[in-house]
Amino acid sequence: MKLNAKELRDIDEQEVKDKLKNIKRRPIFFILENIYDTYNIGGLFRLADGLAIEKMYLCGEMEIPPNSRIKKASIGTYKVVPWVYKKTAREAIEELKEANPDTSVLAVEQDKKSVSYTEADYTAPVALILGNETSGVTRETLDLADSIVEIPMWGINKSLNVIVSAAIVSYWAVNKIK
Repeated sequence: MKLNAKELRDIDEQEVKDKLKNIKRRPIFFILENIYDTYNIGGLFRLADGLAIEKMYLCGEMEIPPNSRIKKASIGTYKVVPWVYKKTAREAIEELKEANPDTSVLAVEQDKKSVSYTEADYTAPVALILGNETSGVTRETLDLADSIVEIPMWGINKSLNVIVSAAIVSYWAVNKIK
C-alpha cells in the first residue's frame, strides 16, 4: 500500500491502523530531543515513515501532533508512524534499553568524542538521538549514548538541518544494520 500526500492527509487514523499491520518495521528508533521547528518535526515523521522505523520518541521542549504545522509538514505521516511523547530523552533511552538491553543508542552530534557516522557500529536495534536545531543534543543525553556520530563538515557552517542529518545517518544505518 502506497499513499500519496492527499491520501495521507485525508486518511482516518482508525482506518489506517489495520493497514499498518502489514508494514515490516525496521529496528530503528528516532529520539527527538527539544526539536524547536514544527516543520522539522513534521519532516522527521515523513522520514520515519519512509524508512518504516519502529518508533519515534518526541522528548522535552517540543510540540507534538496534532499541532497544525506538524500535521501539514508531515502530510499525515504522524498518523502512521508509531510515536510517543516522553518528558526527557533519558526516559526514552531507559524504555528502549529495558525492552532490549542490546539497543545501540547513537547520538548524531558534533562532539570531541564523536566518530564519523560511516565508522559507527549499527548493530540492531539502533536508536538515533537527534537534537535541537541551535544547541544540538544536550550534554546529559550525550553522556547516555553508547556512541556519538557526526557528519563531516568542510565549509564554515558547523551542521546540517536536523532532517538532512537524520536522513544521511538513518539511511546509512539501514544499509549497515547487522
